Amino acid sequence: MTVNIVGGTMNPREVSYYAQQIRKNNPGMEVEAMTLTIGEDDFVDVDYQLTPIPFERIRRITGYLVGTVDRFNNAKRAEERDRVKHMRCCN
Repeated sequence: MTVNIVGGTMNPREVSYYAQQIRKNNPGMEVEAMTLTIGEDDFVDVDYQLTPIPFERIRRITGYLVGTVDRFNNAKRAEERDRVKHMRCCN
């Protein structure tokens, strides 16, 4: 994580606190960069960029929760291939 402090100095404990609050308010995301701008009356403006954590898509196929069908046998692959796909139409 890149941290920039503008307009003054801040101890590492304070910086860590702001990073923890960002993580708490954005579960499943990592803080890529954070800029802390110290203004009048010690007001701190926090600007940050988040990096999403990659995830695998999970689907329910033929009664199983799976990410991919690469471990299915031929019968289960055929069952998945032949199933009816329902389209949602919004007019």
